[in-house]
Amino acid sequence: MRRLLPPLLVLGLVSCGADSVSRPAPATTAPPETGAQLRVEVVAGGLEHPWDIGFLPDGTALVTQRPGRLALLADHRAGALVHPVQADFGDVLATGEGGLMGLLVHPDFAADRQFTTCQTHQVGGNAVDVRLVTWRLSEDGARADRVGDLLTGLPVNPSGRHSGCRLALAADGALLVGTGDTARPTVAQDRTSLGGKVLRLDLHTGAPLPDNPFAAAPDPRERLVHTLGHRNVQGLAVRPDGQVFSAEHGPDVDDEVNLLRPGANHGWDPSRGGTVVGSYDESVPMTDLRRFPDAVPAVWSSGDDTEAICGAAFLSGPQWGRLDGALAVTALKGSKLLLLAVQPDGTVREVLVPPELDGTFGRLRAARTGPDGALYVSTSNGDDEVVRISPS
Repeated sequence: MRRLLPPLLVLGLVSCGADSVSRPAPATTAPPETGAQLRVEVVAGGLEHPWDIGFLPDGTALVTQRPGRLALLADHRAGALVHPVQADFGDVLATGEGGLMGLLVHPDFAADRQFTTCQTHQVGGNAVDVRLVTWRLSEDGARADRVGDLLTGLPVNPSGRHSGCRLALAADGALLVGTGDTARPTVAQDRTSLGGKVLRLDLHTGAPLPDNPFAAAPDPRERLVHTLGHRNVQGLAVRPDGQVFSAEHGPDVDDEVNLLRPGANHGWDPSRGGTVVGSYDESVPMTDLRRFPDAVPAVWSSGDDTEAICGAAFLSGPQWGRLDGALAVTALKGSKLLLLAVQPDGTVREVLVPPELDGTFGRLRAARTGPDGALYVSTSNGDDEVVRISPS
């Protein structure tokens, strides 16, 4: 495997215009090393920008497609049949980065057959918001009926830019939602906005949980905020020990993997403290420690380039050998899979790039661990596939 060696801790101050930021230095490429080989199989094709994957108890899997379509994979082995699921996605605005995005199958699906999606909502062709919608899948898997809106009012950019929107279930059963800042300067630092955040809410009611960091805030939106100061969170991964990591797009530098903790500010502020209200200043640091001394630096950064990292999932099980416990992160621009060796304290020791997934499938988006312990990723090229990755 090709190995990238990112410095793990803050190395010093790097000048960035009038601001300074403490960040990991650029990753450097080491010579190829002998590593575990991976088996890569195409599970299904004929999809269009599959955004997320959700596994069902009977061995099938749901796949959201950004244009506003839902598919059911008959199984998650190579050559699986793809069946369209009839559902009313007529209110989905599929433009730019927006559309039908994140998916979470409810843990009690076997009893109620419910799942939740994150989608861009429009009325009369006009973008209204990004919202979470709960659905019920029919017994035969051919149809999904809308149960209701779980959460509305996530900000939206009519162009679809920086829409988020990844869903994950925390170890305590809370629903976590990674959102984008909609390319508006003040959103990420505004605790009354749901954009540029990771939200934490009740999966069944959409209500903020009573132990949220801002649960006592007068504004009901602020009560949902788990972390803030994010640019565009498109990946959330929950470690078996309960730690939560986000994967986040940088501007033209510093894609970030962040270890989240309640109430933390991750330091993205293209308004420069509210002084640049009318424009979106992307020259600011991803983690602005001068303006926000308590901001939490990333545990890994891409440095002076970007990979456009997206989905994230932990590999787990002895079958993975030395890759057991690695954080798998997909890359859109980079067209590769990154495997981060994460220490118990959340720091990243090294990053491996398996040659089997280094430019071989184009842009990669979703990353989900299946019930069989394999990793499943989706491509995002327009004529797309779901791919199964397992130890050789």
